[in-house]
Amino acid sequence: MDCGGGGIKASVLDENGTMTAPAVRTATPYPLPPHLLVETIADLAGHLPPTDRVTVGMPGMIRHGIVIATPHYITKDGPRSKVLPQLVEAWERFDMRLALEDRLGIPALVLNDAEVAGAGVISGTGLEMIITLGTGLGNAVFDAGRLAPHTEISQGPIRWGLTYDDYIGEHERLRLGDAHWSRRARRVVASLRPMYLWDRLYIGGGNGVRITPTHRDHLGEDVVIVPNDAGIRGGVRAWEV
Repeated sequence: MDCGGGGIKASVLDENGTMTAPAVRTATPYPLPPHLLVETIADLAGHLPPTDRVTVGMPGMIRHGIVIATPHYITKDGPRSKVLPQLVEAWERFDMRLALEDRLGIPALVLNDAEVAGAGVISGTGLEMIITLGTGLGNAVFDAGRLAPHTEISQGPIRWGLTYDDYIGEHERLRLGDAHWSRRARRVVASLRPMYLWDRLYIGGGNGVRITPTHRDHLGEDVVIVPNDAGIRGGVRAWEV
């Protein structure tokens, strides 16, 4: 299950991470209290073949299956809309893993969505990082194939008082157009490189492929753009990292 700010996608994978059923998708409903996300996931699961376990990637800070903060799901109408205090309270420290296991009756793994995507693409050698470009910016870091503690870069400042989510999110891509937005993507990579000194950076998410060829050629040889379906295909390997 790949839960994003605008849509929720799901499929079934075999032990090698290959899809064995066509992906299903629904728009992310808003307002979105925890129980509604659980029921939305259960509804999507009902359209897929039975499974032995479930992996869920969702935006925000997730620790051991517990939601510390989730920036999109606390809003009235989705990203960039009004934050509702009752949703902030409902989501804080919500045990998403336990709620899903109770509802679906199978073991669940709940991670940040970029962590799941990263599990699907890393080589397992050196320090590897992934950023996902979509509604906002997601990120995850892996050291020798092991998931490192999560940092929520999306909420950090980058320019003009904007957060990374504000600066590089889908809203700005639509406003600027792909060419100007791609210049911002290059700036994001340049700003993160001296902080992480990765051996390899992967760029995924629905907008990763929208970086124009001119700007893509200047990202660096240590940067690889990967397909958006990594957010689903990483669902099996995520149990091992």
